Amino acid sequence: MMRRLGLLPAVAVLVWCSTAHAQSSVDVNIGFGSASDSASGAGLDNASSVNAFGGCNPRSGDPFCQATPSLSPFFLGFGGDIMLFKKLGAGFEANITPTRHDYGPLQYRELFYDVNGIYAPISNKRVQLRFEGGLGGARTSFAFTQNQCIGTAVCSNITQPVGNASHFQVHVGVGVSIFVTEHIFIRPQFDFHYVPGFTDQFSSNAVPAGTVWVGYNFGER
Repeated sequence: MMRRLGLLPAVAVLVWCSTAHAQSSVDVNIGFGSASDSASGAGLDNASSVNAFGGCNPRSGDPFCQATPSLSPFFLGFGGDIMLFKKLGAGFEANITPTRHDYGPLQYRELFYDVNGIYAPISNKRVQLRFEGGLGGARTSFAFTQNQCIGTAVCSNITQPVGNASHFQVHVGVGVSIFVTEHIFIRPQFDFHYVPGFTDQFSSNAVPAGTVWVGYNFGER
């Protein structure tokens, strides 16, 4: 009798594991969207200035001073998640500008990445409402492009990295996955990134974003 009672916890663990496995599913997805933050109002002197790439005030009348921009480019996203239970899971997302954009006399590329916990209070064969929240980072990479020529025969644009700014971030998001087939889904999603120190590049540490994800689901929902 005692032996049988001793086996009960092991049996319970096996049943729980098999149930969790049966409920698990994995998503992989690609996203298209944007993030926004207004310009800081600061400026950078261009390469023609004696203060090349130094800070300046665009309203000062400095002819070499170029204003820094707002954040509003197109972002390309990559992500994936695993739902260990029907309503609970975890995932990873990264959103990057696929091309560089002007930042005064420089060019920049922005990256947001985060690891999230996921809660899906509504989840069925056709629709999944999900809330997510987690931690990650934001990275702004800067480069300078200049034209170099060999005599008059050959000229080319050379882009050289000049540094990057990295910040910690807190991320929350809400989205609705709509399954157009048994495995393929479209998920409009609203995100909010809080990035301490982001005012070094733009005007606010709060960055709203929106992405439409297209993905494929493996497993059961």
